[in-house]
Amino acid sequence: MTAVQLPELRPGRLPRSVPVRQVLCLVPLLLVTVAAVRHRSVLAAGLGQLRTASWPWLLAAAGATCLTWVAAAFTRQGAVVQPLPRRRLLATQFAAGAANHLLPTGLGASAVNLRFMTGCGVPLARSSAALALYLLAECVGRLVLLTALLLAFPDALRLGSLLPAGTLTPLLLGAGAVLLPALAALLCVRRLRTAVSSFLRTALGEARSVHARPARALALWGGSLAFPALQAAGLAAVGQSLGLPVPAAHTALAYLAATAAVALVPTPGGLGSVEAALIVALVAMGGPAAVATAVVLAYRIITVWVPLVPGALTLGALVRLKVI
Repeated sequence: MTAVQLPELRPGRLPRSVPVRQVLCLVPLLLVTVAAVRHRSVLAAGLGQLRTASWPWLLAAAGATCLTWVAAAFTRQGAVVQPLPRRRLLATQFAAGAANHLLPTGLGASAVNLRFMTGCGVPLARSSAALALYLLAECVGRLVLLTALLLAFPDALRLGSLLPAGTLTPLLLGAGAVLLPALAALLCVRRLRTAVSSFLRTALGEARSVHARPARALALWGGSLAFPALQAAGLAAVGQSLGLPVPAAHTALAYLAATAAVALVPTPGGLGSVEAALIVALVAMGGPAAVATAVVLAYRIITVWVPLVPGALTLGALVRLKVI
């Protein structure tokens, strides 16, 4: 009998027979299944509401949802000087939307886009700076729209109604408990201070380079305004489809205020917290509780659950193709 010597495996490396990328392709679908099982009651209720809705308005809401990915792609391109491949950029935003609903708010999309930009040859430091610029622009765009609607309709909504009584003080204390140690560490740890200073210099340099090009600046700020506006328009269209007795502009205001109120809640895609805040906001606008609940459930079905499976498949395909 002849002895056959097996190849030795290096420590820390998987055998070549293990298809790592193929396994990673299945992870998004697994997460979608888990999320669907956990929120099956919401899915069933939302699908039930869609049966009684006016389909032209639902199609308008679906169209607005599709345009949000285009707006996100414009904003992402506007945040970086280097041109990115357009089709892959758009596909990445679609996949990032699915990742954002499967991981704590913002982390999924940020990780997907950071990996995409580095894969396109953008250095990690500049990719991180572009990501920070995108998040800043998106926040500013949302707040600008919210402020404009509050000025236009000052009596439409009381922002205090979005937060339960007695929650403002705990929120402020929680923010202080996070910010104060972070500030102390920044002041005391030299390496951390050096790293933060280096990142800020890179981010400011990238921002100056972007704003030196009018096309990039227009894409950045135009997309950052269009993205929340399209989301709010989608909710207003669903409200019209179900006969919500609230003006469309007030519904958009309710959406922007509710999403701003739950921005500090790190739930996957805002699942649960966004629904509750939207229902409270629409009721505060004068909508009946039953109709407001139906509108929110139908809206989340269109914007979250319907794109989730194709978005997860796109994410898996981009991983397999080594785009991200």
